[in-house]
Amino acid sequence: MPELPDLTVYLEQLERRIVGQAVDDIRLASPFLLRTVTPSVADVQGKRVVSCSRIAKQLVIGLEDDLYMVLHLMISGRLQWRKAGAKVPARLGLAAFDFASGTLIFTEASKKKRASLRLVQGVEALQALNPGGLEVLGLSLPEFSAQLHASNHTLKRALTDQHVFAGIGNAYSDEILLRAGLSPFKRASVLKDDDVASLHAACISVLTEWTERLRAEAGDEFPKKVTAFHEAMAVHGKYRQPCPQCGKPVQRIAYAENESNYCAQCQTGGRMLADRSLSRLLKDNWPKRIEDLE
Repeated sequence: MPELPDLTVYLEQLERRIVGQAVDDIRLASPFLLRTVTPSVADVQGKRVVSCSRIAKQLVIGLEDDLYMVLHLMISGRLQWRKAGAKVPARLGLAAFDFASGTLIFTEASKKKRASLRLVQGVEALQALNPGGLEVLGLSLPEFSAQLHASNHTLKRALTDQHVFAGIGNAYSDEILLRAGLSPFKRASVLKDDDVASLHAACISVLTEWTERLRAEAGDEFPKKVTAFHEAMAVHGKYRQPCPQCGKPVQRIAYAENESNYCAQCQTGGRMLADRSLSRLLKDNWPKRIEDLE
């Protein structure tokens, strides 16, 4: 699932290409994509793009007359930039957004059709789509600490809950927790001040470093390989591979449609997290549906 660093680069590339351009057409290829009735597609056509922004993991394209196109990629949704008038891919294509400068293609590599497009008018309607999580990169340590301690979650869940913090998901939460040296399943409400400071610093460093890395990889091109599994990641997607910090094999806990990768040596004092108490904790604290992560 694209997260804050990936979405930031998407937005930067979109801003360069479509701000100031009119939406010439929206070609819907999937009946499941559009989740709103009003305003209509016809209401949006012809309006100029005035901004590109993000709400949690949703991409927001702001238009004239206080109109907004809100794209949620979910797990398998991706964007492609093609020449103007490009066809919507037959198998994976959801929609095409046509501009004079080119066509934005929206695809989804899943049969579950979770990706969505919402057309809304007015700031109030837009904010109704905001789950309310705070942007970590804009938080001071005291603000971060207050938000963290207010959540009745494990650290993994607190970082990925869009009602708590915005834009972080499975991949970068694994990287953040390794860097902070903290167990994914430690309760956020009881975290000590030193650990909170380490977690805050890890959030900032990991998200900033990966945004810069992905920005450099994209260069002037629209991102082509947006994925949750980057080879350069330390633990995410590296089950049984050596931890880059200590060399011990990376461990994995899977529950429902989610998983957490961690290093027992670096994060849990050598203890493997696979007992019954953990299973009960996951049942109580982790969503059973991927939609509940959003």
